[in-house]
Amino acid sequence: MTSSPSIAVIGLGYVGLPLAVALARKFPTVGFDIAKERIAELHRGFDRTDEVEPARLRASTLKLSANTDDLKGAGVYIVTVPTPVDAANEPDLRPVLSACRTVGQAMAKGAVVVFESTVYPGVTEDICGPELEKISGLKRGVDFFLGYSPERINPGDREHTVDRITKVVAGENADVSALLAKVYGAVTTGGVFQAASIRVAEAAKVIENSQRDINIAFINEITMIFEKLGISIYDVLDASATKWNFLNFKPGLVGGHCIGVDPFYLARCAQDRGHHPEIILAGRRINDGMGPWIAERVSAQLAPGSKVLMLGLTFKENVPDLRNSKVVDVIGELRRLGHEVTVHDPFADPVEAEHEYSETLMPSLDGAGGYDCVIGAVPHSPYLAFSQESFSVLVRPGGLVADVKGMWRGMDIPEGIRLWRL
Repeated sequence: MTSSPSIAVIGLGYVGLPLAVALARKFPTVGFDIAKERIAELHRGFDRTDEVEPARLRASTLKLSANTDDLKGAGVYIVTVPTPVDAANEPDLRPVLSACRTVGQAMAKGAVVVFESTVYPGVTEDICGPELEKISGLKRGVDFFLGYSPERINPGDREHTVDRITKVVAGENADVSALLAKVYGAVTTGGVFQAASIRVAEAAKVIENSQRDINIAFINEITMIFEKLGISIYDVLDASATKWNFLNFKPGLVGGHCIGVDPFYLARCAQDRGHHPEIILAGRRINDGMGPWIAERVSAQLAPGSKVLMLGLTFKENVPDLRNSKVVDVIGELRRLGHEVTVHDPFADPVEAEHEYSETLMPSLDGAGGYDCVIGAVPHSPYLAFSQESFSVLVRPGGLVADVKGMWRGMDIPEGIRLWRL
């Protein structure tokens, strides 16, 4: 191990690309992705995730490659591939294991392999370590070493970027931890925290998102209760937020690659050890049921076969990320209830929307109008800029505006158009 190693980042998505660009400012760095089209786009200076600006990407010394030969000889391998769940909400470690096989074929003695992908405690050492040994023929702890540094990328967040946040690091021994502290410390102004062990670092990451999921689930359940009482949750939150220690979480559709997925990793870990995680799974049930609940509440205010315009498909505002979007749950339930749903999203990639959800996006709102209902599902900036005239055009007289995210609070909806909001 050297204090100034060459680095290979495996997986150039929302997590890997910003990290690789940051590391390339200080270390010789290769960014690897199995998708050749992704590498071609990045070579042109285009990042479809919109996490790295074209000018910064073009100016970077990062070597981009889809060729595994370019991974040979690196001192540190950092794995940033997705960790999804399958159709049964069970952890799907196939991407991580595939990355292990790629690294195992490339690494030499003395290499350090670091995982940033979110997993449950024990995966790095008990699953990834043996896979790396099997493929490489090297012995862990002697010929190569393991580390873990949980990713904390928040898509679309320009404040908490990888070069500003505190990075948690852990190695299988003190020397590895010290090396990772130097590597990550060289690229972030937020400092480095050395966790007590790899398992502790894995656990810290998985509870960060699980905690957020549970807090949102509480607010979502309260929203359902208050809706029966004719009270807006946003009005309640305005009042409650005046207390200094109130946690001001907002209701909504919990999707994306982390919050809607990571609790299932923690739950599986608990169940494997004989503990039934009641709160964790209850939170998941509530949040996964939010889409159908919203659809049912909207449908109850519409005539059969109504024309509905859904505004927003990505999992959060002002990003193109469609992974695990829960807006599709609302759409699916509305269609099951007999309504005709058209979808618009100014940030989503139409090709990806068609591929992932068989959803054809409207190319523009120009000329659109006469809908029985318009649903504000994702608070993209163009939707926040709507005026009264926007609704007068889009919604027919007597129609409904359903404001799921409270994005049009304070606006006077045109007379003759009904308003429903959480």
